[in-house]
Amino acid sequence: MDPSAIVALLLALGLAALIGMAAVRMTKKRPSRDLSDDDDEVVAPPPARAAPPVKGPPSRPGTAQRPAAPGTQAPGRATPQAPGRAVPMIDGKRKPAPVPVPEPPAAPKLVVAIPTVKPLGAGLERTRKEGFVARLLDAFKRGAVDDALLAQAEEALLTADVGVKTATMLIEALKTEFKPSGGDLGPQVMEFFQKKTLEILEPLKHGAPKAVGQAGAPAVIMVVGVNGTGKTTTIGKMAHLYKNKGRSLLLIAGDTFRAAGMDQLVIWGERVGVPVVAGNPGQDPASLMFDACRKAVTDGADLVIADTAGRLHTNVNLVDELKKVHKVLGKAVPGAPHEVLLVLDATMGQNAIRQADVFQQAVDVTGIVLAKLDGTAKGGVVLSIARDLGLPIRFVGVGEGLDDLRPFDPHEFVEALFATD
Repeated sequence: MDPSAIVALLLALGLAALIGMAAVRMTKKRPSRDLSDDDDEVVAPPPARAAPPVKGPPSRPGTAQRPAAPGTQAPGRATPQAPGRAVPMIDGKRKPAPVPVPEPPAAPKLVVAIPTVKPLGAGLERTRKEGFVARLLDAFKRGAVDDALLAQAEEALLTADVGVKTATMLIEALKTEFKPSGGDLGPQVMEFFQKKTLEILEPLKHGAPKAVGQAGAPAVIMVVGVNGTGKTTTIGKMAHLYKNKGRSLLLIAGDTFRAAGMDQLVIWGERVGVPVVAGNPGQDPASLMFDACRKAVTDGADLVIADTAGRLHTNVNLVDELKKVHKVLGKAVPGAPHEVLLVLDATMGQNAIRQADVFQQAVDVTGIVLAKLDGTAKGGVVLSIARDLGLPIRFVGVGEGLDDLRPFDPHEFVEALFATD
């Protein structure tokens, strides 16, 4: 063999041996791991509680302790955990316990206050405790009915504005019909007056009018009264009452001489959810009434409540105006007005009776609304209205609340008036 070929072969074998040795040495080295952008980075969550250090053999000087790989533990040792909490293991790796999600706070409940209706007895409290009822109870503490006692009882009735005729009738009945049965006279006299009062009230048809019109036409209630008696407020409360009964209403602000009166009724209409027809200040109220009634017919309303001017009842022009309005309502709606309600202020006593005389002659009043009964000790005026005027009591006002206009019930009234509590 050529010597040069032998040398080349030896060089090739030596180079191959060197390469093989280098490869063996590379495989013996511990591979290191570099994090790259393609690697998934796993970040362990912070432990809920720091675990105590694991005791073990001391490390050699110059060497570093390596933490145990996740999911592994030293032989014979348990993995330290937070007291009372289990650390879940998934696929051999410790995973953080799920964080409880707090429930959202409950939405606040809507609480609707249900208005309480004031009992009639509360409205008559002043008459019962300050008026003639209290004075009668005080007078009849004595054991015998004599002339002095009867005179004292008559005075108590008159100061309650029961009226002279009614007071005289009650005292005469007490003289001739009352038979005491022994014991305290006060409750016996109250029971006797209850009976006699019912005899005065029961012949009349008291309570809220049905106000039914002819087929295809609304019923019309004309409301009259002197300014300041609570007329406009009464209309607003009446509208609320009839609306709750399912009636379809229209209000007419016919007091065109008082802009404030018209505005007040418009506010009441908005409050109770009933439409109001209001004219311009100074407008002829009769023409407004006619147009509003025709609108009620077109809109299909089944009840119209008309406010009217309330200047002093001694004003002749006012009386003539009311007569004209009454006549025009009849032209606009057949048979109207179906009710003419006079609003009286109970605190005025016998002056209210004199007002009723004038209005009754002018527009043929069919019923009375007695307002502000809770603000007076003169509740006996109810008896005078019923007996002297012969008019039924349609409603009584016993407070300022929306539901404090009550249809008048004579039995309820008498029981509340003469209660001895």
